[in-house]
Amino acid sequence: MTERLYYSSDITKGRARVVSCTAESDGRYAIELDRTLFHPQGGGQPADKGWIAGVPVEAVMQRGENVLHILQQPLDLAEVELRVDAVTRLLHSRWHTSGHLVGYAGEECGWQPVKAHQWPGEGRITFVSKENAPVPTAEKLLAIVQPWLEGKLSRSIAFEDGRRKVGFGELPAYLCGGTHVETLTEINGITVTGMKVKKGQLAVNYALV
Repeated sequence: MTERLYYSSDITKGRARVVSCTAESDGRYAIELDRTLFHPQGGGQPADKGWIAGVPVEAVMQRGENVLHILQQPLDLAEVELRVDAVTRLLHSRWHTSGHLVGYAGEECGWQPVKAHQWPGEGRITFVSKENAPVPTAEKLLAIVQPWLEGKLSRSIAFEDGRRKVGFGELPAYLCGGTHVETLTEINGITVTGMKVKKGQLAVNYALV
């Protein structure tokens, strides 16, 4: 099992040991490390970008309990330097955290988030009504979110029965394996770009200001 350092740390540089290097069918190589700083694609969030031993990481994915890093060339089974693209990491973290805030706002309006897509430029949270709640307006959702941004709430991370939970301030924590900003000061603002109700589900599209 790959140790996921990004679960408890925001560092973007470090070292790890290559434990396997396997040729893929497309001619690239899947690198497994004993521990990683790289977030794999999944959970509504795209993969981190960066370098391992100076070689660009082209994809990061989860297979079973392991995180695999896809490179164009093989690596020896040895200790290597890891470097995550910090600019891209922050961008992904800002979009992911913003998705959580939209989810919280929907819950306050009686809608339960059931699906999230937090890719930059494609933010969308899907809800179902808890008890036939009325559809909130975009203005209502943003009015709920704004005080949290102004309050500069700080992130909290906890582990419960081996599962990671992420929250902000006094807001309830969500089970989540993704990356997030340390405080909401790193999010300048959120806007709702579209809302649609279909088959009993409410899809809220959001963007960063």
